[in-house]
Amino acid sequence: MPGLNLPALPPGLWRVMWGTTFVVLSYSLLNPVLAVRLQTAGASATAIGLFATLPFLSVALLVPLVPKLFGRIGVGQAYRLGLLLELVACLGYFFTDDYRLWCVFGLMAGLGAAAAWNATEALIAHNTPPSHRGRLTGLYQAQLGAGMALGPFLPGLLGLSPIGANLLAAAGLALGLSLVMVPSITRLKAMHDDHEPMGLLSAWRFRPTLAWAAVVGGVFEVGLGSITTAHGSEIGLSLAAATSIAGALGVGSFMLQYPLGWLADRLPAQRLFVGGAVVLVLSGLAFTRSIQHPELLWACAILWGGIGGALYTLSMIRVAHDFAHSSAIAGTSAMIAGYTAGGAIGPLISGWVFDHHGVAGQGLWLGVLALSLLLMHARRPAPEPGATD
Repeated sequence: MPGLNLPALPPGLWRVMWGTTFVVLSYSLLNPVLAVRLQTAGASATAIGLFATLPFLSVALLVPLVPKLFGRIGVGQAYRLGLLLELVACLGYFFTDDYRLWCVFGLMAGLGAAAAWNATEALIAHNTPPSHRGRLTGLYQAQLGAGMALGPFLPGLLGLSPIGANLLAAAGLALGLSLVMVPSITRLKAMHDDHEPMGLLSAWRFRPTLAWAAVVGGVFEVGLGSITTAHGSEIGLSLAAATSIAGALGVGSFMLQYPLGWLADRLPAQRLFVGGAVVLVLSGLAFTRSIQHPELLWACAILWGGIGGALYTLSMIRVAHDFAHSSAIAGTSAMIAGYTAGGAIGPLISGWVFDHHGVAGQGLWLGVLALSLLLMHARRPAPEPGATD
């Protein structure tokens, strides 16, 4: 890619990265709309939070099985299957308003995401030279951040109805799937042929602080969009304004990922983890004042998307270094499991907190969560760039 001084990559890897970007764009467009549809239909914040949790729950349940799936049918075929499942789930929301069926579709989308997401991350970690891992990982996460940023604004910008937004999301998923229907995809590899795959629990024990950073990143980057959008709708914001809160999460993610990848090639990871945790603690405190100052909804969302995404990106960059002599699939699976666990508990806990303790309670629990990450990383010695974490 011109101007970024990136190395030559295996044929098909850029197609996979762009395919995943279209998936993120499509679901970042769709998910806030689905949350508003539920809210206007009378669903409680807890019910909306539960629905938003289901895709992440199914990802977390399937991630331990992903290495076996890749070994059986290949990384490329598993990636295609994942995108197909996500497309079918997206179309399902178009044909029914039944909450129980929506939950089934949410689980199906999560199954597809587990295969596609893990394949993309493992392929990047395995196929990128150490000197460029931070930049390429940051560039990829910036692509995803751009999709997260643009998607929630599209209903308002294009004047789409909820059904129209659903159809546009399906078209984006179909485009992503079409990009990877080429032979080079099936020839991609994500681990060395002579490496024994490490188990998920072993990977967590090997790098527990990275796994916890991924959990916290999942809560802040993807676990708060739907519930905060529903909260905006509840306090009287229009569909366009409410969904733009989720868009602000994507804006933050997009803005920070490549600069962070550049810094990760040059600075100890611990400094970046600690700095990010401090910002998240402060944002949780600021959110408690968002009733008096509604503009804080967007300001906090930008910080959550940027720092939450940064925590996950940093974890993946460290995985590429620390698991270089074992299986990249094990390391990426562990981080994805942590991130999706965060994405699952984020809306579930937040829905309950909003229902029982309001905005002040929400800001408090987010601040305590970020503080736990700060304490975990602040007490550890800082590794040098390129050294194991």
